[in-house]
Amino acid sequence: MDIIKVSANSRTASVAGAIAGVMREHKHAEVQAIGAGAVNQAVKALILAKGYLAADGMDIFCLPEFVDVEIDGKVRTAVKLIIDPFPAKE
Repeated sequence: MDIIKVSANSRTASVAGAIAGVMREHKHAEVQAIGAGAVNQAVKALILAKGYLAADGMDIFCLPEFVDVEIDGKVRTAVKLIIDPFPAKE
């Protein structure tokens, strides 16, 4: 499964749709963003995706973490959002 990469110029609705689609298909998604603007767009998209998925009866949670990625030979720190469904309520 590919990581959904978000930039500061990404459309939140498009990213939210991608998150929701991946969650529906794989029940797991990962979003990666580098920089404050990109993280802002990613978090807004996550909130929108939560609403999209709630309409399908799926509730999600997010575990954020830092990861090092290499871009053009340089190591950058990215924020990775790991998204999974909440366990079913009994």
